[in-house]
Amino acid sequence: MVPVVRKTVGRLADGREIIYFDERDGADRTAVDRRELPPRAAPAELRYDASTDEWVAVATARQGRIFLPPTHECPLCPATAEWAGEIPAADYDVVVFENRFPSFQDPGRCEVVCFTSEHGASFASLTPERVRTVVDAWADRTAELSTLDGVAQVFPFENRGVEIGVTLHHPHGQIYAYPYVTPRTRQMLAAARRHPTLFADLLAAERAASVRVIAANEYWTAFVPEAARWPYEVHLYPHRQLPDLAALSDAERDAFGPLYLDILARCDRLFDAPLPYISGWYQAPVGPERELGYLHLRLFTIRRTADKLKYLAGSESAMGAFINDVRPEDAADRLRGAGH
Repeated sequence: MVPVVRKTVGRLADGREIIYFDERDGADRTAVDRRELPPRAAPAELRYDASTDEWVAVATARQGRIFLPPTHECPLCPATAEWAGEIPAADYDVVVFENRFPSFQDPGRCEVVCFTSEHGASFASLTPERVRTVVDAWADRTAELSTLDGVAQVFPFENRGVEIGVTLHHPHGQIYAYPYVTPRTRQMLAAARRHPTLFADLLAAERAASVRVIAANEYWTAFVPEAARWPYEVHLYPHRQLPDLAALSDAERDAFGPLYLDILARCDRLFDAPLPYISGWYQAPVGPERELGYLHLRLFTIRRTADKLKYLAGSESAMGAFINDVRPEDAADRLRGAGH
């Protein structure tokens, strides 16, 4: 049975939009944000680097964002009589709101996605049912943001762990609706332009070789790519080519959660500790060459051993030329061995 997610839209004290995605009837979404907030930050500057044909956002307001507050002052926890953060409701399932400290806006938009009201949880501890709600929220926001003037690409992602640079411990992710097509996406589109069935062929080759496949089900396959850049990197592909999350069927949305939770559990068992990672959805651009895109998720970590991190030093940071310390086949073998 397909779950029914109930969507409620409201406004925060400074006019930013907040959207609740509820798994049950009767959730009270009448709570008002009674904080006295300063005016919204001025939009970031977008500057063009002609030497690399890339855009850079200059967002000085982000210097003032909250940094690792104590639990009782977490801005992503539900409101109480003693504390009011970004979410005025006393409880929630999944909630999305406009970022108070955006990297860019007008054009573009930055949103925060809270996966659960439980401060001490993680994405890995969610139920498959909650993951389905998160997927529905991602899909909803992808569809909505794709209609905004000036938006060229929508990127839902999660940063996890202080090693990655997170500023809030509460389990959450973000969505960037870029006002341009990102450099990585342009590279992928150029490759697909030369080979229109590129991503489907890559998936088929990984499934056939199987040496780097971690887990799979009827609708999805998770594998370490042959040319992985990161010590441990996993790609999750749906078995049919789709442009974005909004195009996923109900069956595909249901099947994603159990597989992804399995991968996250394996990642945490690699070094018997929560693994710092970045996980993001690669979606087709909103406009030209949309037909070349192939929705998939990429997860990677900067941890290469239990006590060593992968730093992006001279070659990676200065030249964009990656050197991986771990053989992808070995990474895949270790992830398979970290199963139940």
